[in-house]
Amino acid sequence: MKCKCGRRAVYFRRYEGALLCRECFIRSIESKVKRTIRKHGMVRKGDTIALAMSGGKDSTAAAYITHKIFGGWRDVELLAISIDEGVEPYRTDSIKRAKAFAKELGIPHHVFSFREEFKKTTDQISRKIQDSDSATNVLCTYCGVARRYLLNKKARELGATRLCMGHNLDDEAQAAMLNYIRGDLARAGRMEAVTSWSTQKRQGGLFISRIKPLREIPERESALYAYLKGFDILESHCPYAGGIRFEVRDFINRLEFKHPGTKFNILGTFDKLNPCIKRVARNGESRIMKCRICGEPSSREVCKTCELWRAP
Repeated sequence: MKCKCGRRAVYFRRYEGALLCRECFIRSIESKVKRTIRKHGMVRKGDTIALAMSGGKDSTAAAYITHKIFGGWRDVELLAISIDEGVEPYRTDSIKRAKAFAKELGIPHHVFSFREEFKKTTDQISRKIQDSDSATNVLCTYCGVARRYLLNKKARELGATRLCMGHNLDDEAQAAMLNYIRGDLARAGRMEAVTSWSTQKRQGGLFISRIKPLREIPERESALYAYLKGFDILESHCPYAGGIRFEVRDFINRLEFKHPGTKFNILGTFDKLNPCIKRVARNGESRIMKCRICGEPSSREVCKTCELWRAP
């Protein structure tokens, strides 16, 4: 089977009904990411972009393509950040790969850990709550809250104006469905291609806007792109991963298999509804203050991260 260019096809894109060779596939991914960045105005002159790198396929692909586009710009600076949650040996292996890749790209790489920030690790929290019936869900909450907190805080301290995440189309479609299921309009309203915070100016820029260049790239295509480019990535998953997100993932994947393009439809519909969601969420928006323990932005006197990680 051949690509339209005449070369041997390596991939069949079901939602387009198109066969693609290696060269055309790689070019299509990079072109789509570039269009996504341009369409949403993800990067501006003078930006310092912090690339969140976990060592996995998505963050590595996002870092590579972002560097390919902006690495030669004099007025855009790039740096990389990795978070060590303390999941051994999984995270040590992944950070090793992220560090090597950042060096290959020629950008500074910074590693920040839960241990140095909170004096404990995800492994330690796991042992503490392992007897709980909902240990996996609880642990993902602990880890996710702290990881987002640390990425934002350290990106800001490093002078970043944008935080580049490796979220792909599958991640975005799953998040849209999860926010709907949970009725979390506040989080849904912030789920944009470029996060914009109504409180950002009031809080002196405490929030760093996140950008998602891969949000229109299906996960399997992100994985194939990384494979065809020969990236040294960690292919295993976090041993603690689980919870309702995986049920939503499987449900959406079944729909996609039967009805190609479903994931694009979910994200496209969400994007159209987002302005309305933001208005509704803003009406019930809590006043943002500074956490009395850490000084980071919070809707309560003590932020969720300090409540979970700094509680005695």
